[in-house]
Amino acid sequence: MTLYLRHYWKDERLSFTSSTNKSMTFDGRLVKKIWVPDVFFVHSKRSFIHDTTTENIMLRVFPDGHVLYSLRVTVTAACNMDFSRFPLDSQTCSLELESYAYTDEDLMLYWKSGDESLSTDDKISLSQFLIQKFHTTSRLAFYSSTGWYNRLYINFTLRRYIFFFLLQTYFPATLMVMLSWVSFWIDRRAVPARVSLGITTVLTMSTIITGVNASMPRVSYIKAVDIYLWVSFVFVFLSVLEYAVVNYLSTVQDRRERKMRMRARSQVGFRSTLFENDF
Repeated sequence: MTLYLRHYWKDERLSFTSSTNKSMTFDGRLVKKIWVPDVFFVHSKRSFIHDTTTENIMLRVFPDGHVLYSLRVTVTAACNMDFSRFPLDSQTCSLELESYAYTDEDLMLYWKSGDESLSTDDKISLSQFLIQKFHTTSRLAFYSSTGWYNRLYINFTLRRYIFFFLLQTYFPATLMVMLSWVSFWIDRRAVPARVSLGITTVLTMSTIITGVNASMPRVSYIKAVDIYLWVSFVFVFLSVLEYAVVNYLSTVQDRRERKMRMRARSQVGFRSTLFENDF
C-alpha cells in the first residue's frame, strides 16, 4: 500500500510571530532537528519512504505552533486470512500504527476526524478483491516489558472477485464431469474410445487440482474449492469405474450365455443321437 501519512500536533517551541498569519513549509532537512512522532507500522514486512527525486517529506509549521508532518510511504504488511470459503470469501485486513518508544503516558495517538481521516482515490482497484469498506479504530496494546501503547487501526473489508475462478476452475471442472458422462453413450465394446476418454478426464481433473493448490498457500484445512474439485474428481473417477464394472458384468454374462448355448447344443446333439438309434 502506498499512502500519504500525515501527523498533526502542537509544539509551542516552534511558534513564531507572523503579521500575515501564514504558515512556513520546510522539507525533510528540518525534520532531523525537531521532535516528530516515532510512528511505525506493526506487522510490516517491508516499508520505505519515497526519495525520488528528493525525500517525500513535508513539514509545515503554523504561527501558533501547530505542525503538519506529511510523508509518502509504501508499506507491505501481513494479513491473516481465512481461506475456508475460498474463492467465495471476504477478508478483513488491517494496517496498524503505533509509537515505538513513547507509551500512552507520554504520547496519545488518535484519528483526527475518525473515519473521515481516511480518503482514497475513487479509481483505486485490486486485481482479485473489491474494497467494500474501510474504517478506523484505536485501542491500547500491552507489552510486558515496556507497558501500554496507543495503537491505531485502518480496517479494510475485501471481497474476492469470483469471475476469474469461474473461468479458470469451476467451468473446466464442470465440463470435465459432463465429458466423462459421454462414455455412457459409447458402445461398451468400444474399449479404446471409452478407456481413453476416461483416462483423459481423470488426468485433466488432476491437473486442475494441482494448479489450484500450487497457487494457494499451504493451509491445513479444507477450502470450498477443494470440496468442489474433489467431488468433481470422484464423479469422473466413478464414470471410469462404471465402465470397468459394466465390462466385467458383460464378460460374465457373455460367458454364462456361451455355456448355456454349448449346453443346449449338447442336449440337441444327444437327442438327435437317441432318435437315430431308436430309428
